[in-house]
Amino acid sequence: MQKRALIFGRFQPFHLGHLEVIKWALKSFDEIVLLIGMADESHTLRNPFTAGERIWMIRESLIEGNISLDRIITATVPTMSVYVGNAFYILNLVPKIKAIITRNPVIAQVFEDAGLEVVYPPNFNREKFRGTTIRKMMLNGKNWQDCVPKAVVRIIESINGVERLKRANSSD
Repeated sequence: MQKRALIFGRFQPFHLGHLEVIKWALKSFDEIVLLIGMADESHTLRNPFTAGERIWMIRESLIEGNISLDRIITATVPTMSVYVGNAFYILNLVPKIKAIITRNPVIAQVFEDAGLEVVYPPNFNREKFRGTTIRKMMLNGKNWQDCVPKAVVRIIESINGVERLKRANSSD
């Protein structure tokens, strides 16, 4: 069996910190399953991008970063509460995994309770590479482009993602 790990995130947007975690994880695991959470929510301040757009961002960023897509599995999961029962549900949505890679203590506990090994990745400049921070930079006209792969910049620009975020902000 392949040595496979799960990385569970919203990827709103996919940023350079995510990319570094994936590169780091591929040194220890044969395959990585990227599980895109809150896949049924988009066009909101917290989740401005659709699941399909996030898959597109991830795929294009990995290609741009010369990361072989044959080592990456992408899946989605709708919005749900975090508890051990849902961890078992998620484990049925993805191929068999050995570990979860996360820095989120709640996610770590729930998946550990479900019997998975928890692997804590290094902190790749988490203060800068954080979705909340990047979305705020987008709203405030700051240079968010340096926080994401070039492919993500192109995609966000092509879908008018900053304007979408600003509309979501004005409707809240």
